[in-house]
Amino acid sequence: MTQGIAASTYSTTRVPTTFRWPGNKRIGIVFNVAFEGWSEGKVPGIGPMGNPLLAGFLDLNAISWANYGPQRGIQRILAVLGRNGIKSSVMINGVIAERYPDIVRAISQQGHEIVAHSYAMDVIPVYLDEKAELDNIRRTTDLLVKTTGKRPTGWISPRGTPSANTVRLLIQEGFTWIGDQQDDDLPYILGEGKNSLVVLPFNMNVNDMPSGVRYGNPARAMLEAFDVELEYLQKHEEGAGKMDATVHAHVYGRPGGIWVFEEMMKRAKAADVWIGTREEAVAHVRATVR
Repeated sequence: MTQGIAASTYSTTRVPTTFRWPGNKRIGIVFNVAFEGWSEGKVPGIGPMGNPLLAGFLDLNAISWANYGPQRGIQRILAVLGRNGIKSSVMINGVIAERYPDIVRAISQQGHEIVAHSYAMDVIPVYLDEKAELDNIRRTTDLLVKTTGKRPTGWISPRGTPSANTVRLLIQEGFTWIGDQQDDDLPYILGEGKNSLVVLPFNMNVNDMPSGVRYGNPARAMLEAFDVELEYLQKHEEGAGKMDATVHAHVYGRPGGIWVFEEMMKRAKAADVWIGTREEAVAHVRATVR
């Protein structure tokens, strides 16, 4: 049995030690937003209540909690990004494009990157056979193209969990990058030429879901994690570094958490770093790594 991408037959090309981000910046930061939805009748696996309901009972509390994202959270996040002049990489499920096309269209029109994030959070590639996974990739892509008029170039699976077929299918469908891996800080290339994908690892260190929901930390803890990581890269390393700062529309799209996302933007802008989208980072890798 394969172990997924790490056991694939694709060659791997890592960035050189001399690699730098656009503008010759040593450190790159991407501000990510997760704008997520679940299939009809499906419930988020993680919710604000610590005690799950008995099997067979629909958790309306968790469903309502997740629905905060499109009702209030995403608008607040877009406002914060706008007043700080930062473009984000926004992970969007196909079901969100189905239900809220005007919001998804507005995100694209404001210049943010749309990242394909499966049809719904409960549709995880590793659970699907090859045909079902290909159907899911195409369904998700078609919905995002129909809504925005643009084809997404990147894919991040729910839970960041691909199948052993995901890389091959994404290459086949014309994607240029994937973010499911966490085995490096910096980008690398799987495969060669047209038969390749840039891997842009997704770092979970500065993320509202594990910090604020799973472990019940105050929002300020996420800001501290951001500060610690940035300071370490600035003071203790000489090579390139990359950071992800990520919020979910239904988690830190709320007043108690959004201020942290904005404060991280302000601190990043004051530092000597490159700030951009994942799509921009991948284009830079393609142009500079041979």
